[in-house]
Amino acid sequence: MSASKTFAEKIRQTLADDILQGVYPPGARLDEMSLARRFNLSRTPVREALRQLISTGLVEMRPHRGAIVSLPGRTALAEMFEVMEEMEATCARLAAQRISPAERARLETIHRESAEAVEADDRESYRKLNFNFHDAIYRAAHNEFMLSTALAIRSRIAPFRRAQFDIRGRLSKSYDEHGAIMRSIIEGDGEIASEAMRAHVGVVRAASYDYIHGLELNEEKMPQARPI
Repeated sequence: MSASKTFAEKIRQTLADDILQGVYPPGARLDEMSLARRFNLSRTPVREALRQLISTGLVEMRPHRGAIVSLPGRTALAEMFEVMEEMEATCARLAAQRISPAERARLETIHRESAEAVEADDRESYRKLNFNFHDAIYRAAHNEFMLSTALAIRSRIAPFRRAQFDIRGRLSKSYDEHGAIMRSIIEGDGEIASEAMRAHVGVVRAASYDYIHGLELNEEKMPQARPI
């Protein structure tokens, strides 16, 4: 592998992590010159990294704007969340049937730590704990294919799921929803756990729609660049 390819892969991984962690939110422009300065490299590996990100769907090319963090339309977002909702509901149902004592203890610990983050209004800590909570449920389902699929879908939707925590009062509501899911899993009630998870993801979906709508309105207000 050439040095340029190696640098491109490192840039791609860093930018992908930044996008999923909200450093570059959906709709943000990824300028080649700025990124080249950031990584202290030429534009060649940056351009290759952006091409790789476009192929994953995390980045898209827009006329007169260049590369931006993907901002899917409502239909595409609805389809992604529809799959995510079914996947997570199934994971919750299976987790209620298959969770081990150690996994149950971990889920309870995550939920307890989440309460502390809510109390402190620590959004960043809660975001991480939220990821850990769902991840623990995926793993408690004890289905490796479902785990890998759920993680892949979650990675694609992650930037939009993060947006919900910017809504006032969302942390405490999310915590309460998690509580209902966790209790159902611990009690071994797969159907209730599934429905609680489905309702939870539905709320996240609605918050993401509002977030996308706000970005679309801001984009409409932006002056369009003239072709050179």
